[in-house]
Amino acid sequence: MPRLSVIIPVRRVRGHLRECLESVLSQSFTDIEVIGVDDGSPDGSGLLLDEFAALDHRVQAIHLPPGGGTGPAGRRNAGAERAVGDHLIFLEGNFVLLPDALQAAAGALDAAGDPELLLFGHHKRPFRGRPRPTRSLELLGELPTGRLTLADHPELLDLAQVSWNRAVRRTLHESEKLAFGPGQHGERMYALQTLAAAESIAVLPVACVEHRRQRYLPDLVDESEPTDGTTPLHLVEAYVALMTFVQDRPALHPLRTLLFERASQDLLSGYPSVERRRRRYVRSVAAFHRTHRPEGHRLPGGARGLRPRLIGGGRYVALGSLDTALTLRRWMRSVPGALRAQAKRTLTARYYWWQRRRPLDSGLAVYAAYWNRGVSCNPEAIFRKAQELAPQVRGVWVVSKNQRASVPPGIDHVVAGTRRYWATMARATYFFNNVNFPDHLVKRPGQVHVMTHHGTPLKIMGLDQQDYPAAAQGLNFDRLLQRVDRWDWSVSANPHSTEVWSRAYPSAARTLETGYPRNDVLTTATAGRIAEIRAGLGIRPGLRSVLYAPTHRDYEALFTSRIDLERLADALGPDTVIMVRAHYFYEGAGLPDRPTILDVCDHPRIEELFLAADALVTDYSSVMFDYAALDRPILVHAPDWETYRTVRGVCFDLLSGKPGDTPGAVSTSTDELARIFLDGSWNSPENEALRAAFRARFCPYDDGRAAERVVRSVLLGEEV
Repeated sequence: MPRLSVIIPVRRVRGHLRECLESVLSQSFTDIEVIGVDDGSPDGSGLLLDEFAALDHRVQAIHLPPGGGTGPAGRRNAGAERAVGDHLIFLEGNFVLLPDALQAAAGALDAAGDPELLLFGHHKRPFRGRPRPTRSLELLGELPTGRLTLADHPELLDLAQVSWNRAVRRTLHESEKLAFGPGQHGERMYALQTLAAAESIAVLPVACVEHRRQRYLPDLVDESEPTDGTTPLHLVEAYVALMTFVQDRPALHPLRTLLFERASQDLLSGYPSVERRRRRYVRSVAAFHRTHRPEGHRLPGGARGLRPRLIGGGRYVALGSLDTALTLRRWMRSVPGALRAQAKRTLTARYYWWQRRRPLDSGLAVYAAYWNRGVSCNPEAIFRKAQELAPQVRGVWVVSKNQRASVPPGIDHVVAGTRRYWATMARATYFFNNVNFPDHLVKRPGQVHVMTHHGTPLKIMGLDQQDYPAAAQGLNFDRLLQRVDRWDWSVSANPHSTEVWSRAYPSAARTLETGYPRNDVLTTATAGRIAEIRAGLGIRPGLRSVLYAPTHRDYEALFTSRIDLERLADALGPDTVIMVRAHYFYEGAGLPDRPTILDVCDHPRIEELFLAADALVTDYSSVMFDYAALDRPILVHAPDWETYRTVRGVCFDLLSGKPGDTPGAVSTSTDELARIFLDGSWNSPENEALRAAFRARFCPYDDGRAAERVVRSVLLGEEV
């Protein structure tokens, strides 16, 4: 039997579960079992459990009936029932174990002679911010070593009363019939029960868990989850159950006073959060006092004990009067600071406000791409498919003033900031963009925003950039979240993107895991069309064409080629054309004037460059994920990988050489890159196998119908 059973309840944690499981399975202590419990999580978290269970025999994936209403308590209880380890450790699916945490826990258990309960520390990571030590970790360091009991050390009650900062001996859990009650209060009561029932407690003043706070999204409240166990009235019921648990066990009677005082303190603290039925709450607390107050126990006197005496005596009116007086005093102190001058409305703002009072146009959709740079990318593919499948929804493109000439003939468009622009933004029903619309856009009820994104993430994105200041470059994360909250749909190219987007851009948006619409053309293009594109670029038949498309580096203001292009052109000879595409953030590439080096930085459609290229050379650009749909050779030129991954941050190790991570041959110098082409290894069977695994991971939906799936889902309301 394993020494430790790690139980992970799973619900809506797809973007975090992989990191959680990897943090457990990569521990230096390996005598474990991992039990993941899913009850039909709508985001597909259960599929990740199955994936890990198939790869590691230590992982069990338990699937409870969906919609069973068991909630977090039911998932934890189900996991504990299946566990066979000596000690149980509970871990939330969006938390992680810190390195060597289980080794430290096992060592502490051994040193204390296998106690019934081990309490360990944790770090808390705010939704936006860096991990930091907690008060619980500090308190653990102040406690003595060896075996402890709650009776001798009541300060144990000051530790966080949660399930995931302790290891509970399984025999204690089973013999005392410990179980989780409903809601957050049920978890607290389980923690208190373990403290009370354990005859031997050890402490480990080491952070073993990183507690990661998640963003609260009211629109993502799970209606299939039970709502009992979360209100202040349920807190009273939970403490009644705890005191009954103690009353039924004579050995625990010496703890009644200690636990009653903690209950009284918590119930008084819960009173301000009661928004309705306050009289009922006060009466319930008074009944708790009458029933469970130990004989001879007296509440504090004087001003300190006024509120406890009022609520314990059920004096609702007096307690309300006291609260009113205190509220009035606070209000009088805040009046001077609350007076603020109101901003004047501009004429444009008033016009936009008036337009938003008019009815929405259900047949109007707004499209934009790359900060209004023209008609392109995923929004264009969706726009053209909508013309075919949903002609009743007319599309209008938003472009900047200097991009008006680039709009193809026949496409309706407005210039950002004009009067028609404000009217269109106010009344359109559908909005498609591969970046966020500007902050001035006010989303009206009934409007539908579709974020199409514009690449599969290798580099870290969104909120993940908080730990990489060179990448964030002063990004206002509060405003980012406000923009993300406008999303109704988030288009995803593959399961990897779905996981990253849900973590980097936490929102209530529904995921459309359809593949990228812009890549449909890569699947549907004919040989004749490809020949036409190559001819338009000046690439003669019989020539080998190589597309070099490096990424943007946030820490570099100008384009710098990591390849000596003239040296490479000389090595490959006159039969190879090198097309160079700098990132659109750079103003030109400054290329050498050579007949076999072709500047395609200003070409309007990168998809056409993909079709024209026999091979792709890139570094860390997301173009590799798109180009992989063509099943043509991909070479990664990465001379500065360590710098890039350290400064910019990445989601996975592109150069690991593992199938699914690395798409093909890797070079770190111009000579090495030339050799790969000259000796034929650029298209070797080994690199072909790597490419196949890469395509399986990142191109599972590239069948030429991604745009159709988006149109049918969003504009036609079909289940795809």
